[in-house]
Amino acid sequence: MGPETLIGVALIAVPVTLSLTLHEYGHARVALAFGDDTAKRAGRVTLNPLAHLDLMGTLFFFFGPVGWAKPVPVTPYLLRPPRVGDIAVSLAGVGMNLILIILAAGALIVMSFLGVTVNRAPAAPPTPAGVAAFMLTYMIMINLCLIVFNLIPLFPLDGHHVLREMLPARMHAGFTEWQRRFGRYVLLGLLVVPWLARRANLNVQFNPIGKLLGLVIHTVLPAVLPGKAHVLAWDALMRYLPFLPY
Repeated sequence: MGPETLIGVALIAVPVTLSLTLHEYGHARVALAFGDDTAKRAGRVTLNPLAHLDLMGTLFFFFGPVGWAKPVPVTPYLLRPPRVGDIAVSLAGVGMNLILIILAAGALIVMSFLGVTVNRAPAAPPTPAGVAAFMLTYMIMINLCLIVFNLIPLFPLDGHHVLREMLPARMHAGFTEWQRRFGRYVLLGLLVVPWLARRANLNVQFNPIGKLLGLVIHTVLPAVLPGKAHVLAWDALMRYLPFLPY
């Protein structure tokens, strides 16, 4: 592993760790609020990253950039009321991601008002302000991705819980059966097929999840970062993205 790769991992370590930890903490804390103490007994109602991060999933985030954390254990029949509780627990993770987006955007806006700029020239030396601007921008991007990805209504993502509880009760059993039999394989195909096509240098434009995430980032980023804040974020991305290992 070269020095540039180490720099890239260091640049995204805090955003990745914080985003995954708070996402899982949100699930665990809201489950407890609705009466399910399963996550608490498993030691998951904590902000300690070691309780939430999966080693392989975190490494995939650093070098992928697709990864995962340890799923929070939830016992649905302990939730009161069960349907509202299931939806609330499922949305709690992306709710924490949304809070991180708001905080990171606010910090970038303040930095832009204070006159912070980033020299995007490749030969320009890294600066603490530039690194901070990049990490905050990456924080927004990764949390946008976590929100959109987790709301895809396929098992085992949070979106399939939300959709199931919004369906009439008579459809729950059939929907759950289909999701558990096929949902993960559909999701895996959506992730793996584009990767295999790139590895094989095939001219295949099938990448619906990647295109969706890209569309959301390019739409939301300028919306939450007006004027100088958007220029600051873009310059920071252009300066430090080449360090990332993917």
